[in-house]
Amino acid sequence: MKLPKYIEPDFTEKRFTEAPDAVLVAAPVDKAAPSGFHATSIFPEYFKINGEWILAEDSRMDSVPVYENGKIYIREFRNIKKGDLVVVGRTEDCEEGIYVHVDCFEKETAAKTNAFAFRQSRSRETGFSRDYEELIALLKHEKENGGYVVWVMGPACSFDAKARDCFASLIDNGYVQALLAGNALATHDLEGGYLGTALGADIKTQEQGYNAHYNHLDTINRINTHGSIPKFIEEEGIKDGIIHACVKNDVPFVLNGSIRDDGPLPEVYEHTYEGQDTIRSHIRKATTVIGLATVLHTIAAGNMTPTYRKLEDGTIRPLYFYMVDTSEFAANKLGDRGSLSAKGIVTNVQDFMNNVCSGLGLL
Repeated sequence: MKLPKYIEPDFTEKRFTEAPDAVLVAAPVDKAAPSGFHATSIFPEYFKINGEWILAEDSRMDSVPVYENGKIYIREFRNIKKGDLVVVGRTEDCEEGIYVHVDCFEKETAAKTNAFAFRQSRSRETGFSRDYEELIALLKHEKENGGYVVWVMGPACSFDAKARDCFASLIDNGYVQALLAGNALATHDLEGGYLGTALGADIKTQEQGYNAHYNHLDTINRINTHGSIPKFIEEEGIKDGIIHACVKNDVPFVLNGSIRDDGPLPEVYEHTYEGQDTIRSHIRKATTVIGLATVLHTIAAGNMTPTYRKLEDGTIRPLYFYMVDTSEFAANKLGDRGSLSAKGIVTNVQDFMNNVCSGLGLL
């Protein structure tokens, strides 16, 4: 797979050479920007400072650019400090020393199309075979070239024994660099390894056992008794599953709490912003993000994910984002939240896992 080439803006154009420097205004207090602040998007953005156009190398939407030590840093409002030099201005085509670079990657020459055509949306009627081919090629490319693939998972990913085994094999074979989830995914996956059920249903037969509605609570209680997930896995002899594979392969998993959580497990972040910062620490390295059957967690990750990634060697490449869900609304939700480059695949996670693992030769 060959990634599309980044197209640098032509800074010799008149709109760039004659543009004024961006206006910098000191933040009046902690956690607040000056009036007229510039809010960032998902696209590469350049700011003219002292006559030089500077790229915000690490960005996210709905945050503000701060100039510091010769670089542009993108900060959430809660991380602004009084006196930070914030870029103000709300135009995007050089008028105020701000340029948002939307068409920044080479595109294949598009075939001539009709103005009127059927089946242009992504729905349950869409043929996703090509998407799977592209995703499988992308995962192979990421593995071979040191990419950082972040998976965002909902609890449904743990409800089926084969899906659990498939994802564990993705971890074992180097296709997962970080896992983002909530208390429920870890709880039900570890319940599967401990008692063979997820929310009380057998992960192989889907049959409910007597009093099996206690199983996830017993699992949480036992993990908390041991004091940590790795200790639980070791002491209880857990041999399979998603979290087991993460622990075995030293793949980081970030579990964020919810007001509705049971437990929660010891590793779950109970403070929202500590969890958000930890998520972003992985999104900052991500080259591909894949959300599976979790709308809220995927939107949270999506709102931190730009369309590009600047690598350590200075190369700028696309950052790919997939959202997988049985609901058309959910699969396409990120587009409504500003993550316009996210691609939706409408299917259940069990079939998705099977198709991906089969395409990678892991089944």
